Order: sequence, then C-alpha cells, then structure tokens
Amino acid sequence: MKPTYFFAQLLLLLLALAGCTSMLRPQATALPTPATGTPSVSTRPVAIALDAKPIGQAQSPTLIVTNAQARQISFVDPTQGVIEQVEVGAAPWGLALAPDHRLYVATAEGIAVVDVRERKRLVLVPYRTAIGEPQWGEYRPGGMGIAVSPDGRQVYVGVYLPDRSSQLEILDTLQLTITGVAPIGVRPFDVLVSKDGRQIFTIDHDSYTVTVIDPLTLQTRTLAVAPLGNGAFDKPHYAALDSAGRLWLPYQGQTLVTLDPISGQFTTTALTADTHQHGVAFTPDGRTLLIVGTGAAGGAQSGTNLTLFDRQTMAEEVLPLARPHEKVVVSPDGRWAYLTGGYLLPGGWDGLTVLDLQSHILTELAVPDRPLDVVLLR
Repeated sequence: MKPTYFFAQLLLLLLALAGCTSMLRPQATALPTPATGTPSVSTRPVAIALDAKPIGQAQSPTLIVTNAQARQISFVDPTQGVIEQVEVGAAPWGLALAPDHRLYVATAEGIAVVDVRERKRLVLVPYRTAIGEPQWGEYRPGGMGIAVSPDGRQVYVGVYLPDRSSQLEILDTLQLTITGVAPIGVRPFDVLVSKDGRQIFTIDHDSYTVTVIDPLTLQTRTLAVAPLGNGAFDKPHYAALDSAGRLWLPYQGQTLVTLDPISGQFTTTALTADTHQHGVAFTPDGRTLLIVGTGAAGGAQSGTNLTLFDRQTMAEEVLPLARPHEKVVVSPDGRWAYLTGGYLLPGGWDGLTVLDLQSHILTELAVPDRPLDVVLLR
C-alpha cells in the first residue's frame, strides 16, 4: 500500500470518527433571537442542552431548593439532578442558611429547622398567629421571604396572614420560639438583613413598599418604592443587598431602583430587557447583578430572559431564555448561574436551569413540584 493512500484513508477514518463522536454529544440548540425593535441582547448565542452534564463543573456546589407545590426541599447536584429530599412542611417558600449549617424554611405551617449535614428536619416551629389549614399557590397564607441574622441567633420571616395583612416574626434559634412580631407591608416576597444585623428589610409586593425594621425595638419605617406607579405588575418582588447597604430592585425590565434604606431615597437606572422581573443576585465580586425576566406582563412586552447588569460600566447584557424562572444564585467562583423553574404565575415548570456565564450554554435539570427558592450549600 502506498504511503499517500494509507494516510488518505487514515484521514477519512478520523473524520468519520469525529462525526460519529459529535453525534454522541448533547446537541446544543441556539434559542431564537428577539424580533427587530426589542431590546438588544447578547451577541454571544445562548444555547440549551437537555439533561446534559454542565461542562467544566467538576466540583459543583450542592443546591437546596424548595418544592413549592409539595412538602419537601430537594438537595440537587447540578451535574446529576436531585440527590435527596427532606420533608419540611406544606408549600415551602423561602430558605435561609445559617453559619452553623442549619437551614430555616418558611412553609405554610411554620418555620422548619433542618440539619443539612444529617439532612433531616429537627423541628417545625408554628407561627405566632394561627394560619389555618395549609393552602397552596402564590396567595397561600404562611411564611414567604426569610433571612437569618449574621450571628445566626435570629431568623426573620415575613408571614402573609389569612386576613390579607402581613407581619414579620422573629425566631430565637436557641430557644426555637417566636420572640417578636412587627407589622409590615403586604405579601413579603423577600426578607434581607443588613451586614451589621441592625436592620431588617421586607420587600412588600402588594403594597409597593419596603419595610425597614429594627430587630431590637421592632420599630418600623415604610418606604414607598413604586417608580412605575401602582400598575398591576409594577410591584417589587426580590432585592439584592450590596456592600454599601443599598437595596437593588428591578421593575418590569424598564427601571432598576437603588434604594438607600437609611434616607429612604432612591435612584433609578433605565433597563432595556422589557420583561416582568423577579429574582436577583450579585456575582461574588459584587460587580454584576443578575435579574430574572419572566416574560411579557403588564407594560412589559418581551419574552423570558436573564439580564446581566454591570454596576461599574452600567452596561446591560440581555440573554434570551427558553422558559420563565423565579430565583437565581451564582456559584462562588462566579462561573455558573442557577435558576429555579417554579415561576409563580402560569408558565412555571418542574426544573432547574444551569447557565455557564462564560459560554452562555445552559442545561436543564428535572426538579419536581415547582422549585421556588434556592441556596448554595458550600
């Protein structure tokens, strides 16, 4: 056999093998580009690979999510899917992880205390006010947003009551009893705590407000935050707290509010995503704010997407997504974003999206019963 013929045949064989190998890999499909006239999006394509292991995620963190239409929380390996579930109580909403690795879950029945090492519920502490029989869905009474103090001694949960008012309840984590109650705005989707632990913030969805609470005196201040007015969908949902103690709240993919809770004053920055927005999270370095866009609603006309807002340059990158999501967290190295599919309005789905923030490749994992909140177990 002549050498040139041998090498030609070898080359053809290698090319054929390469083609076969590519057929075995998960196929990534580019998502459609928004129509002309909609806000600008990333020039890098977003692609989706179903049930595929996220490439390069050799040491992924464990995620914990609430299964909002069930009674469990799920422990999720982003490269494998659900690895374990723990029953916590009906219709779990928010999660707060304490420094001692105890997890506190706001349910429709009380505050569940979970040992994440043993992966078992230790106790379910009922709320101060009677909630009644457990209900399900966005308007169910019970705990919603929840946060833990920096020292882990108190847990703060926003509770939506059957009479359609709301209150903040304070759990002493040593005594495991409710030690204080304060009135807040209506339907507290989110609760946050200042870095020094001296202020608590509730994001009051139905009253278009942020309530500031002193945890020692339980005195409250109500801050009106309605930059777009009081339209049906122009409400605050979740907030991110920066290192300077300011709250960042997106509205309808049209404006981003930066609120100083001490003065009560806020500034606004125009956004172009033009989508109803829910979950927010900073990257670990605090530079980029990720904002979940759930789709057209009210005055917002564009589809589901994820906004990456650079606080230094004020540049905005909008990545189209295939489905709506509710919350988002970012991996400690800033490489990966994890988005929950348990969107509260129609369109929510049973899954979790893992997005590579470098390549913009995303992977969907099956997670049952509308995963709503999410925390990283480091």
